[in-house]
Amino acid sequence: MLLNRQLSKQLRKALILRIATAVALVAALAHPLTRMVLTSVHARSQSVQPQQIDLLIMHGQLVDGSGKKARTADVGISGDRIVFVGNADKTHITALRTIDATGLIVAPGFIDAHTHTLADLSNEQSKSNQAYLMQGVTTVITGNDGGSVLNVGDTLRKWDEQGIGTNGILLAGFGTIRTKVLGPTDAQPNAAQLEEMKQLVARAMDEGAFGLSTGLYYAPQSYSKTEEVIELAKVAAAKGGIYDTHMRSESSAGIGLLGAIKETIRIGREAQIPVHVSHIKALGPDSWSQSKRAIDLIKTANSEGVTASACQYPYTASGTSLQASLIPRWAEVGGRAELLKRIDDPQIRPKLIAEMQENLRGRGGAESLLIVDARDRTLVGKRLNQIAQEMNKSPVEAALEVIKTTGGAGVASFNMNEKDIRRFMKEKFVMTCSDGSTGHPRKYGTFPKKLHEYVFETKLISLPFAVRNSSALTAEWFRIPERGLIREGYFADVIVFDPKTVSDRSTYEQPELLAVGMKFVIVNGRIAVENGAFTGVLAGRALRKGSRAVARP
Repeated sequence: MLLNRQLSKQLRKALILRIATAVALVAALAHPLTRMVLTSVHARSQSVQPQQIDLLIMHGQLVDGSGKKARTADVGISGDRIVFVGNADKTHITALRTIDATGLIVAPGFIDAHTHTLADLSNEQSKSNQAYLMQGVTTVITGNDGGSVLNVGDTLRKWDEQGIGTNGILLAGFGTIRTKVLGPTDAQPNAAQLEEMKQLVARAMDEGAFGLSTGLYYAPQSYSKTEEVIELAKVAAAKGGIYDTHMRSESSAGIGLLGAIKETIRIGREAQIPVHVSHIKALGPDSWSQSKRAIDLIKTANSEGVTASACQYPYTASGTSLQASLIPRWAEVGGRAELLKRIDDPQIRPKLIAEMQENLRGRGGAESLLIVDARDRTLVGKRLNQIAQEMNKSPVEAALEVIKTTGGAGVASFNMNEKDIRRFMKEKFVMTCSDGSTGHPRKYGTFPKKLHEYVFETKLISLPFAVRNSSALTAEWFRIPERGLIREGYFADVIVFDPKTVSDRSTYEQPELLAVGMKFVIVNGRIAVENGAFTGVLAGRALRKGSRAVARP
């Protein structure tokens, strides 16, 4: 019995000790420091477990798009997302496939803020968008200059159904909308017509457009008043969109470069919408050196609460049509049929020729216009002064003959100054864009040319700066979610390129030569370019802007 009592005491003591230990453990677990230590231990125990992902890019110099300097880091991809950035060996990550990027640059896929790929992406023969993939561009924005489609939703669905090589973004085109409602006239909208245009903008935004684009330099958009544009921009702003513009003037003509920037800023201020000058330039000798004042206007606007930016291509020649370069807008009222009547009208023709001569002078003369695209292929590769000599006509008379008999021609207009190009390029608010058009080398070479010439050769700008202004800045400004950076959780749009060989090859004589140096281009986690060659993969997606209204940044 004594033994039983002693055992009973020992059991009670053991029970009391266990209870006390449990209470102490609960108290310890409640302490933040204890939780942190235990979490750390658990994390370390988990980290030693090998993880397998789809694709691992190892040993490259990572330029992540943020503007920070390059660093050695591995990038892991699973599905369509970036799932790892760091040291794969230390974290025991393995992959189904590994790319050795030793000596190469790893960066986010570039985003082109201004392209003319609307028709390309919708065409069976060009939907792969190889011209852009080979430059490292994984997302293109199109519908610029006010020229888009009325049925944004239908076009985006078509892209998804047929497949496209790059991601595609659409803007709602003011020119398309105005022509639908008013035709190719200089009429001003009444209240009902303005409301109809506003409804078309709203529908485009609801169907996925990222904003409103204008080409106020071109007819019939040039006939609009600023107030009309502001009213439509307000609709886009209410749905979280942006305003993208080929301004009313980029030269000394009309309201001039500085006047056009002021108009753009006014639209931003009154519509409460971010404004984007797409593309910024000082066009023609009369405007050279105005770049500094143009930059100051945009910087001042930003300091005063207007969100303003711009984009630029690194070429001294712009790309447009012979008609748009020289014909005054009043002569285009009513469309081509009315223009042809005015050309042949002996009462009107002298005035038309006089204004065309002034426009030609402002662009730098007949030798500044190179024909790069025309139905009459014998004209391609010739300058306007050469064509005039062959026709035994004045340059303006020769231009009128081409416009009348061949339906016009595309031109490269050599009208920019390298000093202005370099000054714009150094600004933090200036993105990279191609404005790619048929016959101009910029469609095939913009991004590699910027890297080769301005980063690696002349060192005008740094590599992190160039990458940021070609990716993250564009994504941030156009409000493209989870793209433009190498960051865990972001979509896997990734490029791997050789800094020693990346370069443009396209020229004005051979404008469709593909760029070189892009070793791998990955779009939504799939390899579209491998070892410098297109794989045939159509991994791009039609990106859509949500219709929910958002606060102005």
